[in-house]
Amino acid sequence: MSFSIQPIAFESEGATLRGRLYLPDGEPPFPVVAMANGFSATITMTVDRYAEAFASSGIAALLWDHRNFGISDGEPRQQINPWLQARGYRCALDFLAAEPRVDPKRIGVWGDSMAGGVVLVVAACDERVRAVVAQVPACGRTPPPDDPDGQRFAQIRTTLLQGDISATPETTVGPLPVVSADQAGTPSLLTPLTAFRWFIEYGARHNSGWQNQATRAAPPVPEPYHPALAAPFVTVPTLALISPDDEMPGANPQVSRPAFLSIAGPTEIVDIEGGHFGIMFDPSPELEFSIRTQVRFLERHL
Repeated sequence: MSFSIQPIAFESEGATLRGRLYLPDGEPPFPVVAMANGFSATITMTVDRYAEAFASSGIAALLWDHRNFGISDGEPRQQINPWLQARGYRCALDFLAAEPRVDPKRIGVWGDSMAGGVVLVVAACDERVRAVVAQVPACGRTPPPDDPDGQRFAQIRTTLLQGDISATPETTVGPLPVVSADQAGTPSLLTPLTAFRWFIEYGARHNSGWQNQATRAAPPVPEPYHPALAAPFVTVPTLALISPDDEMPGANPQVSRPAFLSIAGPTEIVDIEGGHFGIMFDPSPELEFSIRTQVRFLERHL
């Protein structure tokens, strides 16, 4: 199926987020997936390949750059704040709810790496989400604290919906390079050599909008951000693609797998090859396997 691509913009927390709406040919309204890339990556860094595949299968895709990155507005530039990213998803849902060519009752959320954890928080807090796809999800280096009565998650939900998520100098790391080939001389936010290889290969391409510098904000909130605390409160169909050999400390499979196993709704966990970045190299067998798996899941549940 052929599709069209249209530039879009929507407001989030006082800034304009920009991206693309991929619309299948055919009779609307279409099911739709709200999509953002991981960490500091932008919409041209392989994530657009997934959006194209979804649109070719009859599923619309809304793809945007996170606030402070790429073609989106927002200050301070290059600052990563997971709370702001989660609010960006909710504003994308607002945009889709007003878009007549998509079906507001068939909206999924999609995230890679860091955004794979963010979509868990969004799905647990926003009933408009009907399906979740998280690939190599970053759910933290260590398991979440116990939350037997759900009070920790309740604090996370309150923070997302109405809390103060402002960064402070004391809780902000950087600016630092996102990746570096010389950790002894030039340390970076992401240290594995595979991260350097992928970000430099795709971020250095013309018009990617990616910059090899970022700050990481952890706002001082009542309950620190930990997406695994939200997992038991996700009730919609969820697909997780997890690498047993994930080399990124923040995407520790010993944390992400139990998190997704705790999801209340129907859940599929698919093991993938190629480590953290294998499914983001195009072309590759890992990418094609990931796309086929995700399309089948979304066709069933949206």
